[in-house]
Amino acid sequence: MSRAFIKRISLTLLTTGLLLCGQAFALTLGEAKQQGLVGETLSGYLAPVKQDAQSIEFATSINDARKQQYQQVAQDNQVTTDDVAKLAGQKLVARAGKGEWVRGINGKWLQK
Repeated sequence: MSRAFIKRISLTLLTTGLLLCGQAFALTLGEAKQQGLVGETLSGYLAPVKQDAQSIEFATSINDARKQQYQQVAQDNQVTTDDVAKLAGQKLVARAGKGEWVRGINGKWLQK
């Protein structure tokens, strides 16, 4: 198998893992997104839409788990963690559901 194929498979597995991770937290993560507490960003990490302690703490805990996953995939594929996070961020923003908040390229929040 080619290196590019293995890299693509690993990134696909990461994205699937993130989606399943989101489903494991589905009620909590889904509720937080629907309530506008947190939103997806192109960086691959959640950001608090509302700047209250609950939103900030929630985003931090999810981002810590995401960072660990990104680091593992990056190490396995000899790419940077930032590259993995950005690829995941693009996919997560694109897949955000109706009513969820995403931060656009201009840094402004948009509700899908």
